Amino acid sequence: MSSQQQQEHEPEVESEEKEHGKEIEVDEKRLPSRAAAIHEQIRQDGEKELERDGMALLWSAIAAGLSMGASLMAKGIFQTHLTDVPGAFLLENLGYTFGFIIVIMARQQLFTENTVTAVLPVMHKPSGSNFLLLLRLWGIVLLGNLIGTGLAALAFTHMPIFDDPTRLAFTHISEKVMANPPGEMFANAIVAGWIIATMVWMFPSAAAAKVLIIVVMTWLVALGDLSHIVVGSVEVWYLVFTGDLPWQAFIWPFALPTLVGNIIGGTFIFALLSHAQIRNDMSNKAKAEAEAKRKRQEKTGKKAT
Repeated sequence: MSSQQQQEHEPEVESEEKEHGKEIEVDEKRLPSRAAAIHEQIRQDGEKELERDGMALLWSAIAAGLSMGASLMAKGIFQTHLTDVPGAFLLENLGYTFGFIIVIMARQQLFTENTVTAVLPVMHKPSGSNFLLLLRLWGIVLLGNLIGTGLAALAFTHMPIFDDPTRLAFTHISEKVMANPPGEMFANAIVAGWIIATMVWMFPSAAAAKVLIIVVMTWLVALGDLSHIVVGSVEVWYLVFTGDLPWQAFIWPFALPTLVGNIIGGTFIFALLSHAQIRNDMSNKAKAEAEAKRKRQEKTGKKAT
C-alpha cells in the first residue's frame, strides 16, 4: 500500500480547526478561562486517541487489561497479611490503586479513562464520522481490556504464583463484587465513571502530583465499593475460571449494568457538563473575534476609499 493510500485509510477527526488548517488553541492566555484551556487540551488529546491505529489501540488495551490485574493481586495480598491490623480496610483498598497507576503512567488504553477524552471532539463537532470514530475507539479499547483482564485472571487461577490464603482472598474480593444486584451495580458504576472522569479532568493541572491524584481518586472508588468495568472484570473472570460462577453471569448481572453505568457517569454526565461550562465562553470569544475582524475590515475599507 502506498503512503498516499495509507493516509486515505487513516481515521481523521472532523473539526473546525482542521477545516481552516489550524491547530487547537491550548494557551490559557489566549482563551477566555482556565477551564476553557483545560477543555481544549483534553479535546486535543481526544482527537489523537480517535485517530490512533486500530491495532495499536488493541494491543495497548490488552496490556492495560493485564496491568489491571495488579489491583486484584495487591488487594488480595494486603487482605491476607493485614488480618486484625487496625485500619486494614483502608490499606487493603489502597491496593486497588496499583493497577490504575501502572496503566495511566504507562499510557496504556483504559476504558473510562482514555475514552472520556475522546468524547469532547464529538461534542465539539457532532458529525456522523466523528461518532463512528468514537464507537470504533470504545469497541477496540473495551475488547482489548476484557481480553487482558481475562488473561490476568486465567494466570492467577492456573499458574502456581500465589498461596492458598491469597487465592481465598481473591475469591472473597471477587464475590463481594457480585453481591450487589444489577440495579446497585448500575448506580455504583455511574459514580465510579464520574470519579474517573473527574480524575482525567484534573490531569492537565496535576504536574508532578499526577500519581497522587490517581491514588486518591481510585482509592475513593475502592472505598465506596463502586463498580468499574475493567477492574471488576479481573475479579469476575477469576470466579468464572475457578468454577465459582457461570460465564453467563459475567455478562449479566455484572458487565452490562456496569458498562452502561460507567459510560453514563463518566462520558455523558461529566463530559456534557464540562463541555457546557465552557461552551458559552468559547462562543463569546468567537463572537468577539468576529466583531473585531469586521471592524478591522471596515477601517481598511474606509482608508482605501
